[in-house]
Amino acid sequence: MSIATRTGDNGTTGLMYNRRVSKCHPRVEAYGTVDELNAALGLARASATHEFISSNLLLIQRDLVTLMGELATGTEDLTRYAKDGFDLVSADLTAKLDKWVREIEAQSITFKGWATPGATLNSAALDVARTVCRRAERRVCALHEAGQLQNPEIVIYLNRLADLLWLFARWVETKTGVQ
Repeated sequence: MSIATRTGDNGTTGLMYNRRVSKCHPRVEAYGTVDELNAALGLARASATHEFISSNLLLIQRDLVTLMGELATGTEDLTRYAKDGFDLVSADLTAKLDKWVREIEAQSITFKGWATPGATLNSAALDVARTVCRRAERRVCALHEAGQLQNPEIVIYLNRLADLLWLFARWVETKTGVQ
């Protein structure tokens, strides 16, 4: 089977359970932006020099697969999706992010006001991932406002993740002694 299926040549793409929608549908925009976020996190993980960052980013990337799967499922199919054994985004996923936020905030990281990205390669990659995360959050909020998102925990998760990525970048800068 080829990766080039040609089924999207007419400007549509497939959701879970064989539903077809326009490639510019708000649902596709939302999960597509989360996919971009996952790629940005991969770059941040590849450039990480601290195990704390790289190992936690890998866990987040795995959680984003769960999030993308849920977003790639129409609201009318979510019950079936869960019944088929797929995980949904839960408060437990957000709690994991909250735990890391508390861990970092308990350390002596230094920052004042706005941060200018680019102090290190890894902190810059984390800041790029943070901005992509904020865009994903906006896309998911638009989906929610259009009545096409059943699980508001996804918005909470992305909001918390963006905060965490900002902290990760400042943590890296502090640990490397670069501001």
